[in-house]
Amino acid sequence: MAINYVCRHCRTFLGSIDKRNISEIRLGLHTLTPAERREMIAYDPNGEITVKVTCDYCKEALENNPELSLLASPLQ
Repeated sequence: MAINYVCRHCRTFLGSIDKRNISEIRLGLHTLTPAERREMIAYDPNGEITVKVTCDYCKEALENNPELSLLASPLQ
């Protein structure tokens, strides 16, 4: 089972964890609300998990230009 991290805004692949026995508690995913889980985590039929986060580039761009957060896909 791989856990892949992708930027939610620019869709850049940020990294992957390929561990068989890693838990959501160890990754900190257990602290998410049900709504946050639906928005941030996707499970595929092969057992892989994709977690959508914000990369440093997009974080900086959104901090410097808050109006971008009003767009559906601001940084593609």
